[in-house]
Amino acid sequence: MSEDTQSVVYKRILLKLSGESLAGPGGFGIDPTQARVIAQLVQRVQTMGVDVAIVIGAGNLWRGATGENTGMDRATADYMGMLATVMNALALMDALEQLGVVTRVMSAIEMRTVAEPYIRRRAMRHLEKGRVVIFGGGTGNPYFSTDTAAALRATEIDADVVIKATKVDGVYDSDPKTNPNAVKFERLTHMETLSRRLNVMDSTAVSLCMDNDMPILVLNLWEPEALIRALHGELVGTLVSMD
Repeated sequence: MSEDTQSVVYKRILLKLSGESLAGPGGFGIDPTQARVIAQLVQRVQTMGVDVAIVIGAGNLWRGATGENTGMDRATADYMGMLATVMNALALMDALEQLGVVTRVMSAIEMRTVAEPYIRRRAMRHLEKGRVVIFGGGTGNPYFSTDTAAALRATEIDADVVIKATKVDGVYDSDPKTNPNAVKFERLTHMETLSRRLNVMDSTAVSLCMDNDMPILVLNLWEPEALIRALHGELVGTLVSMD
């Protein structure tokens, strides 16, 4: 057992990625180079003895709100987004397997030719066997975001934490890009997050985490070593927890 393995504070994580994390410079589509960067980081985390499950969004391919704003039926728009998350999951799976990381994509919407149907006990078994599991298809229901899917899956697989990977180094009281005096929070409770309407995850996801005592760690995935340091217990980003 390596020193890294002995010192990690989270043994099983649910990594919530935005669809944009796979996008190229234009912010749209799937860039294999970006997928490989994420895959290399996941591989490194896994070698530390951490079980890794992933939920990925679809904003690089489709946003349900876009369709709804043009008159599309909300449920139809959401189902299209769920299908797009499976495309992203497959792209990330391919990048991981090119590195030799055994990966399984499980979809809440059945499509057996490209992904396993989501079954909780099977997902747990994959993680126990050291496989990375990517959950696609959201919750399988319209009107729920991939943030909520992440909170739900994290609870189901007994994860120690939901890690919300962003391009900002934590949660602020206002947008740090437009307000140079924005204050960063190091710690918050779920209730504070909800009452302040802070942009951590949507309120359904935060409430689900609160009800199940699931901490949320918000950090900048692109900051060198941020995720690794967090797994070693350093105070990185913003931790949302019960106390």
